[in-house]
Amino acid sequence: MKESDESAGTAARSKRADARRNKETLLEAAASVFVTSGVEAPVRDIAAKAGVGTGTIYRHFPTRADLIVAVYRHQVEACAEAGPALLARSETPHAALGRWIDLFVDFLVTKHGLAAVLQSDNAGFDTLHTYFIDRLVPVCAQLLEAAADAGEIRSDVEALVLMRGVGNLCIGADSDPRYDARRLVELLITGLRLPQ
Repeated sequence: MKESDESAGTAARSKRADARRNKETLLEAAASVFVTSGVEAPVRDIAAKAGVGTGTIYRHFPTRADLIVAVYRHQVEACAEAGPALLARSETPHAALGRWIDLFVDFLVTKHGLAAVLQSDNAGFDTLHTYFIDRLVPVCAQLLEAAADAGEIRSDVEALVLMRGVGNLCIGADSDPRYDARRLVELLITGLRLPQ
């Protein structure tokens, strides 16, 4: 391979890495703006948060629906990838489970509003819901299994049931500022522990 070919390959990889980082920055900025202002927030607000022009956002995401779907998928991936990492570095599997559930609660709060927008396209919403289930239920199951194998929690808890319970506890947080979903979820996770 010639030196110029190697340089071109390195430059192309560097450009792809930069493009990937830029896209992630856009998705994180959009998620943050969605939490504070809803999914109908002006694109200029997202662009300002990301430190780019609106044209950059439209180049990556031609429609608002494209942006919303990309944010949803990005957050599902981040939550899915966090599970094994937390399990590897936490002091106990139960601690990893608790931290992952915190991230899941954050995801559910950020997702608020996305479901309503996406329900106008039932096929698209169903696809995203399936993606959500397929990616996150196995991660939750892995954390539950590790905690049960360590003798920290009961072994009869199903991942999907726990995730639905957490989701249901998060529902009231939107309409009542006094409602502390995170505290209720903490009680739920604490309640899984076996007596020592």
